[in-house]
Amino acid sequence: MKLLVVRHAPAESRAAWIAKGRDDALRPLTAAGRRRMREIARGIARAVEPPGALATSPLARARQTADILARAFGIRGPTELEALAPGRRPEALLGWLRGGGRRALAAVVGHEPHLGALVSWLLAGRGSAFVQLKKGGACLLDLGPRPGPGRSRLLWLAAPAQLRRLGR
Repeated sequence: MKLLVVRHAPAESRAAWIAKGRDDALRPLTAAGRRRMREIARGIARAVEPPGALATSPLARARQTADILARAFGIRGPTELEALAPGRRPEALLGWLRGGGRRALAAVVGHEPHLGALVSWLLAGRGSAFVQLKKGGACLLDLGPRPGPGRSRLLWLAAPAQLRRLGR
């Protein structure tokens, strides 16, 4: 099984959002972030086949990013997973990954530093992140037949600008 890992697109300023007394979980993508993500999603859709499953963090900015990605692939909207919320341990996603059956590709959308820690854990079994995804960046992992720590292989890692160019 392969895993596409995507960081959410640019969102409203955290400091400004919280200064207005708003819940950070509801902080949306900016208009420019939505526009950029549509370009990025087209690039991702050219690079990989449509995923058999798409999951997202429950936070608004990740959900909006995942919705854009789902439209680019022409698939159903994402499933929200608490395991992708900021601060969760990488192994929290393992049950979902292993429950994927025979799907060739799954995709997740979330946040840094959580995604970097997840990718690092899947690649090397280490909890400390040595991979970092920019906003709108993505990577593709080969998880092998049984996903677990240190059992994966990095197939590619792309910055948002690279994915936007691929989508043109």
